[in-house]
Amino acid sequence: MSSLKSFKRSFRSCARNFITILSALYVAVVLLLTIPPIQTHALFMNSIKLPLFAQYDNPEAYGLAPGKTANIQIFTPDNHTLGAWFILSDNVYQSIPFPPPPNAAEKAIPEALASQPTILFFHGNAATRAFHVRVRQYSGFTSRVRANVLAIDYRGFGDSEGTPTEDGLVIDSRAAWDWLVSNGAKPEDIVIVGHSLGTAVSSKLAVALAEDDIHFKGLALLSPFASLHTVVDTYSVFGFFPIMLPLTMVPGAADLYKSFLLARFDTLSIISASITVIYSTSYELMRQTQRVKVPLLILHAENDGDIPHQHSDILFDSLLEPYLPPLHNTTMWKDWTEYEGQTMREKVRETLVTRTHVQKFGIVHEFETSGRKLVLMKTLTGWHEPGIIEGVQDAIRHVFSFV
Repeated sequence: MSSLKSFKRSFRSCARNFITILSALYVAVVLLLTIPPIQTHALFMNSIKLPLFAQYDNPEAYGLAPGKTANIQIFTPDNHTLGAWFILSDNVYQSIPFPPPPNAAEKAIPEALASQPTILFFHGNAATRAFHVRVRQYSGFTSRVRANVLAIDYRGFGDSEGTPTEDGLVIDSRAAWDWLVSNGAKPEDIVIVGHSLGTAVSSKLAVALAEDDIHFKGLALLSPFASLHTVVDTYSVFGFFPIMLPLTMVPGAADLYKSFLLARFDTLSIISASITVIYSTSYELMRQTQRVKVPLLILHAENDGDIPHQHSDILFDSLLEPYLPPLHNTTMWKDWTEYEGQTMREKVRETLVTRTHVQKFGIVHEFETSGRKLVLMKTLTGWHEPGIIEGVQDAIRHVFSFV
């Protein structure tokens, strides 16, 4: 009996020590992440340069066909040099004799930009443009979508100069756009595609182009997030431990902590501000103003363990919100008014949004207004890299009318 009591005391002591150590580690990590340089590395993870010792001038080493990819440099207005790959559409590449002559891709760039649409691709955090998952996306885009691809490494990533910042990445995105146009691409032939972190970059670029009255082919957001603050709120370590849970137990601690975040990457505010709709008191649409007047595809896998797929619901709903009747909460019959208003909104939504089940693949929600198509696709699988799925590549081809 005494040995059992001794065992229980020892177990409780070990458990307390374990919890104490975990708590101390958690507090230490939280405090470290308030330090700007550490926070920057944790957010962008640009120091993780995968594949290691990459040979960017030898894209064939990473699975791309010989002579299909040009390793280029792009210069930004603030004097940074970015590494990038321009991958030829299969339609253009297959017109080149095999084996291709030296510098075949570089020589074919003008023809490729003049004859084929182009995807301007912005990747997520960590790794480089040579990372194997990204190379699989380029291959799908050039074959199934039949588009050229320009993929850049942001400043501080891969072989690009500088240190990443939110504003810096936006500058890099515009420099990549300007490179395409200056080399002969027509804006209406370019689709901007962002993945994860790249969705925030893509959204800012899209709005900036719209404000400059530049009409491009479309915008696709793969595994997007509403904002960096929302990511912090919803992120779970290894998919099951909410990272902010301990802080939420202390009133105001979570908000205080998020105030130390240097970057915002507020995609929700960016894209929801792109549509303004005014209703009369009878809910009739009186006037609408759209800054971004191009097709938009939001795509997310339901089993994404990094960014929950509900982020895409939030973004799609924000774009749909102006077209729904507003809720009025000012009468004494508040509860009934809210119920009645919500019912009306649901009915209006059903008339606006076409919902299609794709067997064994996912669900497509589609809404079109004034010629602008808004599509939300939720796939059953894909994790955080849905862009490698053939069905997703086909969806991009369909939504943006690639021939």
